[in-house]
Amino acid sequence: MPITLSQLTWSTPEGRTLFTDLDLSFGPLRTGLVGRNGTGKTTLLKLIAGEIPLQGGSISRRGTIAFLHQTLAAEPDATVADLFGARAALTLLTRAEAGVASVEELADADWTLPGRIAEALARIGLDTDADTPLERLSGGQRTRAGLAALVFREPDFLLLDEPTNNLDREGRDAVHALLRGWRKGAIVVSHDRALLDAMDVIVELTSLGAKTYGGNGSLYRERKVQELEAAEHDLTEADRRVAETARAAQSRLERQAARDRGGRKKAAKGDAPRILLGARKERAENTGGSAASLADRQRNQALEAAAAARTRIEVLQPMSAIVPACGLAAGKTVLRLDAVTGGYDPNHPIIRELSFSVTGPERVALTGPNGSGKTTLLSLITGTLAPRCGKIEIGVPFALLDQEVRLLEPDLSIVDNFRHLHPGASDNACRAALARFMFRAEAAEQTVATLSGGQRLRAGLATVLGGQPPQFLLLDEPTNHLDLAAIEAVEAGLKAYDGALLIVSHDETFLANVGIGRQIALGA
Repeated sequence: MPITLSQLTWSTPEGRTLFTDLDLSFGPLRTGLVGRNGTGKTTLLKLIAGEIPLQGGSISRRGTIAFLHQTLAAEPDATVADLFGARAALTLLTRAEAGVASVEELADADWTLPGRIAEALARIGLDTDADTPLERLSGGQRTRAGLAALVFREPDFLLLDEPTNNLDREGRDAVHALLRGWRKGAIVVSHDRALLDAMDVIVELTSLGAKTYGGNGSLYRERKVQELEAAEHDLTEADRRVAETARAAQSRLERQAARDRGGRKKAAKGDAPRILLGARKERAENTGGSAASLADRQRNQALEAAAAARTRIEVLQPMSAIVPACGLAAGKTVLRLDAVTGGYDPNHPIIRELSFSVTGPERVALTGPNGSGKTTLLSLITGTLAPRCGKIEIGVPFALLDQEVRLLEPDLSIVDNFRHLHPGASDNACRAALARFMFRAEAAEQTVATLSGGQRLRAGLATVLGGQPPQFLLLDEPTNHLDLAAIEAVEAGLKAYDGALLIVSHDETFLANVGIGRQIALGA
């Protein structure tokens, strides 16, 4: 049942190399696949699933594979039954129950199918049936239905791409429980720290290749801290050797120069035979050449060791999300809602008679099950959607980072987006702010439209928080597409942020780490 990757090589259409001679194998274990945004995690899953062609190397697959993508598109007439590939079979049962099926059709009828589909949906905690149109389901409910359909097929390997994104607490718990009890192979791309703690093995993708860590996510994070400490020690030692070789080379040059001066003085006196002077000169030149060659080798070796250590530091160093002060006064009314009713369906508003306020640097989370109106409420607050009745007041400058990061212009580069939002910032301030969010040099020149979901959100955070931040920040599922290192850096940055926060998130660890002081539950 193993999946084996041999000398896998792949580049993006823009020519950026993701994998070079990559060798990996996956057995009947639960493997967490992690790495910074843009390292190719989703691409690797698609290659394993055979959804995109190989460019070099080979992939050996034994057994059946089922792949859950990050986003499940809802075709106009698709139902939950279509996810299970069971529409025709269920239609046949309906015909049989109505007494209009032929004898030949009845021979193919699977009367256990409805019960098995219901059992699969219940296993993942989804209260719906096979006839439900996918368009009626929220993104999180659709993900759970897709996962139920995958498990229903009983594959040898599950490929899951961020399976807990957009899921409410109940959905996350159901996915966690499913994987804790899974005894076949699974490759799970995730930044969900609780989910990664249910893994048997962690595989990390970096610009240097892939590395396998035995144990779960917590053990992996401990190892990463140790590796960073070791890399910093190696860099210190390498820099010391570079300095030592430079001093030694300079000392040799000075000694050689002194000998050369002594030889010239003797030659000027004329008290030594010419042939002896020539031999001394040749021996000095040979000795000097050998010493210079040795010095060059030692210097190059020391420089190579330092460069290798710096590369490891670059890979291991956490992102540094330093946030300037926004100057929000304590006690300032940031947001006030008074009996607000609204929603996208005017006849059935999902938000009804809602009143609350946010004061000063308060930190509030909007929680509730999928479909309870959390994102709709953000649209009402920011003015994208007008309320049916009630009053909404925002008393300070604000910014919304939604899941699509529509605040950014897709046709502009990251650095141009930053300049657009902060026209008074100097080029040095702009570059320094983006570098703290791991967009250094040419990386900052990337066009937003070419970024992965995680890179796009990181770019949005960099442009909003890197300059003069707003006094009120609204975030819609900010951890959905961020990698582990970026999540931890954003947590640190938001803890240092002195403005008010209103966050939609189901990530309990994230909410605890950014210091949420109050939760407003919708749909309760």
